[in-house]
Amino acid sequence: MFWLLALLAYLLGSLSFAIVLSRLAGSPDPRSSGSGNAGATNMLRLAGRKMAILTLLGDLCKGLLPVLVARAAGLDLQAQAWIGICAVLGHLYPLYFRFHGGKGVATAAGMLMGLYFPAALLAICTWLLTLYLTRTSSLAALIATPLTLPLLAWRQPEALLPMTVLTILIVWRHRSNLRDLFAGRERHF
Repeated sequence: MFWLLALLAYLLGSLSFAIVLSRLAGSPDPRSSGSGNAGATNMLRLAGRKMAILTLLGDLCKGLLPVLVARAAGLDLQAQAWIGICAVLGHLYPLYFRFHGGKGVATAAGMLMGLYFPAALLAICTWLLTLYLTRTSSLAALIATPLTLPLLAWRQPEALLPMTVLTILIVWRHRSNLRDLFAGRERHF
């Protein structure tokens, strides 16, 4: 059951709402415009608030749904987390779009909502506060994601290893943003 759900999570994660919605609306492909990222933040820049919200909701749901299905199937918390990571991997490297996807933050937030909602709430509040103070989405993600690890270590230690792997993946996908942040040329809102 685990491997079947992991595969289905990856396939669901590979569905890029930013790309599909931009095609349906006749908006520019988010991978070749704006920041080049297939995610809600770039959709806000390129196609407006409504498309960004739809992208965000789609990306959250594709992280949340596999975790909920894994829980309903009776898998333990660690297995649920690994299945959620498969959905994030699908978002990062989507099968349907030549493995060129987004940064995985919203899908990871959806996954975390299903695993342990207080950690998701901490991450979302931290992301919003950091975005408000700095106007920089990438910095908000880079601060919010690792901040969940101590809470998980304390309250849900079985999810700590998968979430540490997830944090490394998200930092890795933001490596160009880190270079831009250190060079002072990262995009702001």
